Amino acid sequence: METKTIQQSATFGAPPMDVYEMLMDSKKHAALSGQPATISREVGGSFTAWGTHISGFNLALHPGQKIVQAWRALDWWPDHYSIAIFEFTEIEGGTKLEFTQIGVPPHRYEGHCRGWTQTYWTPMKEILEQRSTSAATRANVEAARQRIRTGNL
Repeated sequence: METKTIQQSATFGAPPMDVYEMLMDSKKHAALSGQPATISREVGGSFTAWGTHISGFNLALHPGQKIVQAWRALDWWPDHYSIAIFEFTEIEGGTKLEFTQIGVPPHRYEGHCRGWTQTYWTPMKEILEQRSTSAATRANVEAARQRIRTGNL
C-alpha cells in the first residue's frame, strides 16, 4: 500500500505549552473547527476531532514538547492509521512547530496538506496571537466543514 508523508512547519507567537494545549485540550481543539473534539491526555488514550471525521490514539505525549498520535480520517482505507508527530521548540517570541504525518493515503494527500494549514496552523496562530480568527480563516474552516459533510474531500 503506497502512502505519502506530509512535512510542515509553523511558528506561533505563544509559548510551546500554549500550542500543545491548543491541540490536546478538547475545548480548545474544538474551537479550531467548530466541531466536537474529545481528546484523551493519556498515552494509549483515544481522540476524535471534527466530530468523528478524525480519530486515533496517543502514542507519546511530552507536554509542551511533543505529541505522537496514530491518526486516521473516515474516508481512509479500513483500519489504516498514519503517524502524526508534532514537535514544539521554543524560539524567540514563541514556538516553532515541526509537523510530520507518515502514512497518508495518496488520494487524501493534497486535501490533508491544505487542511493542516487552513484549519489548524492558521486558526491556531490567530487564536493564540489575536484571541480570534479572521473572516477569511472562518470561511476556510467552514468550507472544510462543508467538504466533510458532503463527502467532497
